[in-house]
Amino acid sequence: MPVNSATIPDLSTPPLELPADLEPESPLWRFALAFWKQPGVQDTCLALQKQGWSVTRILCAGWLALTGRAFTGVEDATVTEWRDRVTGALRAARKSLPGTTGRYNQLRTGIAGLELEAEQIELALAWRTLITNNPEPSDMHGRDTLIRTNLAAAAPTSRIDDRAGPPLNALATALANFPKGDHQP
Repeated sequence: MPVNSATIPDLSTPPLELPADLEPESPLWRFALAFWKQPGVQDTCLALQKQGWSVTRILCAGWLALTGRAFTGVEDATVTEWRDRVTGALRAARKSLPGTTGRYNQLRTGIAGLELEAEQIELALAWRTLITNNPEPSDMHGRDTLIRTNLAAAAPTSRIDDRAGPPLNALATALANFPKGDHQP
């Protein structure tokens, strides 16, 4: 069978260099797990992801808003590279498999587990940046305004598509109503 060179991955790309002191169980990760379980959050985030949004950026924006900090939308190049090269590649591999039942289900489930691990590392990388590059909380903005401003800063482009309005409103409401407790920033 002939091999199409366009389908062969470029193995000459060096591995990513990751910090040795990553915190996979960071407060951001714990928030992400708790927020993801809130009614409608998962579906809303995935709907935005289908429109080109990064769920990691949304989670970072939300976490910062709940801590009273602004999200600039700027992230470390390592976070973006990890998302593009690892998390995105695993997501693409999972989505390229046929259906969710049948003979490929075990492979699809295994890749989904790896994708979740990659997202945890992505959030650990983001956490490093967020704790060093964001100012202390301030009362410059009201909480609801900060939530909406941060979510807008997480957009994939400077212009937010009209289709993103309802999901963003739903996320803003979920963040505003996020229960205080162990996972509250």
